[in-house]
Amino acid sequence: MQVTPLKIEDVKLVKLDIFGDARGFFVERFHERKFKELGLQTVFVQDNHSRSLPRSLRGLHFQTNPVQGKLVGVIRGKIWDVAVDLRPSSSSFGKWVAATLTDQGGELLWIPPGFGHGFCVLGDEMADVFYKVDAPYTPSTESGIIWNDPDLAVTWPVQDPIISKRDLQLESFQSYCVLMNKS
Repeated sequence: MQVTPLKIEDVKLVKLDIFGDARGFFVERFHERKFKELGLQTVFVQDNHSRSLPRSLRGLHFQTNPVQGKLVGVIRGKIWDVAVDLRPSSSSFGKWVAATLTDQGGELLWIPPGFGHGFCVLGDEMADVFYKVDAPYTPSTESGIIWNDPDLAVTWPVQDPIISKRDLQLESFQSYCVLMNKS
């Protein structure tokens, strides 16, 4: 297992060891001791699984109380996964990083608490995304920033994405900034 910090160093790409033969492959998606040794979050309280059609785009989602860290992986298909730093005191506040995650490559993305998260499905196959979170889902504090916010300028690699009505009504990054200054 290898861990590589991305451009925003708190976001980490985890490359898992895949053991394959003529039958297929085996991979340990989570191993508490190994994760601890590599300095990764190891206390997770919930597992989530989403299935998305090709060109689907989800996000940019976050919750404020409690904030959630996420360990994201793909068990079918291919996604482009995005993390946006929403920590007001961070030097990378308002910046984003992304990584491609696939069902064959053994990649996971660690997105720490205080980040917005979104992804889009790449290719012609649906994607199953499996992720662990370190705080329980709290519907009353969930929120998000619109996927195509001009201030964030995320360069999504899909044309004419499929987006939920809910995600199309998410707030702007500027609205989020105003809210954070009032807190």
